[in-house]
Amino acid sequence: MTKYREILRLTALGLSLRDIEKSLKVSRKTVVKVQKRADELSLSWPLDESLTDAELEQRMFPKDLSPKSTKRMPDFDYIRKELLKNGVNKKLLWTEYLEECSQNGDDALMYSQFCYYIQQNEQKSRATMHIPRKAGQQIEVDWAGDPAKIIDPDTGEITEAWIFVGVMTYSQYAFVEAFINEQQKSWITAHVHMYEFFGGVTPILVSDNAPTATNRKQSDKYESVLIKSYEELAQHYNTAIIPARVPAPKDKPSVEGNVGHVSTWITAALRNEQFFSLEELNQEIRKKLKKYNAASFQKKEGSRQKLFLEDEKPLLMPLPATRFELAEHRTATVQFNYHIAVDKMYYSVPYQYIKDKVDVRVTDTTIEIFKDFRRIASHKRLYGRPGQYSTVLEHMPPDHQKYLEWNGDRFRKWAETIGINTYKVVNSILTSGRVEQQSYRACMGLLKLAERKSSQQLENACAKALQYSNSPSYKSIKNILTADRGAKSEAPQKQTNESSQSGITRGARYYGGKRS
Repeated sequence: MTKYREILRLTALGLSLRDIEKSLKVSRKTVVKVQKRADELSLSWPLDESLTDAELEQRMFPKDLSPKSTKRMPDFDYIRKELLKNGVNKKLLWTEYLEECSQNGDDALMYSQFCYYIQQNEQKSRATMHIPRKAGQQIEVDWAGDPAKIIDPDTGEITEAWIFVGVMTYSQYAFVEAFINEQQKSWITAHVHMYEFFGGVTPILVSDNAPTATNRKQSDKYESVLIKSYEELAQHYNTAIIPARVPAPKDKPSVEGNVGHVSTWITAALRNEQFFSLEELNQEIRKKLKKYNAASFQKKEGSRQKLFLEDEKPLLMPLPATRFELAEHRTATVQFNYHIAVDKMYYSVPYQYIKDKVDVRVTDTTIEIFKDFRRIASHKRLYGRPGQYSTVLEHMPPDHQKYLEWNGDRFRKWAETIGINTYKVVNSILTSGRVEQQSYRACMGLLKLAERKSSQQLENACAKALQYSNSPSYKSIKNILTADRGAKSEAPQKQTNESSQSGITRGARYYGGKRS
C-alpha cells in the first residue's frame, strides 16, 4: 500500500520532493500525485486519528468495484461454498458461469474479471467471516482438559476417565469417547473407534502433541517425530498425521475450540450424575454427543450432523478392510534352530537368517518379523502352554524338509520293533531339541544302522550307551558300533538273549575290548 499518510506528514514538515522520495522509497510522481489530490480534497496534517490507511486510500483515490456494464455478477456465496469442495477451482466455476450467462442472454465477465471480483469479495468478507478448510480433508484430535469421574461401587473410590475428542474440521462434526487413561493403547483405540464412527478417513489428521503421539525427545518447534505405532496407524489408514507444534495451539484451532464445547455439553452436563463403570459413562456420552452434533448452529444454518452428512461424508476415503491393531516392537536374534522366542513361544524364520538380529512386531493376533525393514516371516500368535512352536515349511533347510512325512510316533514304533534300549535312545533324541523335526535326521540315521549292521547289534550298542548317559546321541551309538567291528561275529546265543531281554551288555571285550 502506498504510504499516503507518511507523504502528507513529511509534506507538512516541509521536506522537499527529493527528501520525501528518498525517505519513503517512492517515486516523485507518486508524491506529486498525493500532494495534488490532498489539496483538491482540502486534506491537511494532522489527519483524524480514527481515519485508517485503507479509508484514507479509498477517500483519496476511490475504487469503483462495480462492473461498468450490465455484465452479470457471479453468485459469491455459491462460489465460496463450491471452492471448499475437492476438485473445484475458479476455472471450472467460470465455465459454468459462462454457460449460465449464455442460457439467460446475459453478458459475461472475462476470466480475469471473474477472478478479480471474487478476490475483492473475499477481502471484504474476511474481516467478519471465517473461511473453513475444504470438506472431507481433515480431522483434528485431542484430549479434553477436564476428566470425568467413575465411582467404584464396592469401595467408593473415584477414578478419573479421560475424554478423547475428534473433530471434522469443515463441519465441526465431533466424536467423543472416555478412556480410563491417556496411554498409548487408549490413544490408538480412540482413533480406530473414531474412524469407524465417521465411516471413513480424511487425507490429513492434525493431532495433539501428546507423548502418545510424538517422541518429545526427538521433536522440536519445527519438526515433530511420530511414535512408531502412531506412524503405523497413519500408514494403515493412508492418512498424513500433522502434529501441532508444542508452543502452537493455534495449529489445531477447531479441536481447541471444541474441547470447550465438549466440556460444556458432556463433562459439565454430567457433573451431577454418578457413573459406576466406564461403559455406563460412555453410554451417556453417546447420548449427549448425538444431541451435540444435531444441534443447530447459532450463526449459520444447519447443524454439524447435516453439514457432515451432506458435504463431508461422501468425500471420505473408505475404511481399510481390517481394523488397525496396536503393536509392540521388539528385537530378537534368530536361533540355530531358525526360530525366535516371543513370550516363551517360538516362531520360525527362513534358515538363511540364523544368528541375525531381526525386528519383531507383536500384536494380539500376529507376530511379524522384519529384517532391514522387509518382512521375512509372519505367524498367528500362539497362546496357552509355553514352549509351543510355529514352523513354516519353507523356512526349514532342505535336509530338514525331507523328513516332514515322518513324525515322532513313527520313529518310536520303528525303534520299538528293534528293542527297548533302541526305543529309549530314540525317545531321548526326539525330546532333546526344542523342535522335534530337527531330531528326525538323527533318528533316521540311528535306525538305519540296524540295516547296515543288525537289529541285535544296534540294540546292544544302545544298551551300552545308556549305561553312561540317559540321553546318548546318534554319534555315540555309531562310535560303539565302529569299535565293536573287531569283536567276534559269533557271540554266545545265551549272552545275546540276555542282552536283548535285560538291555544290559555283558562283557567289555565284546563291545570295546581287544580285537581277536
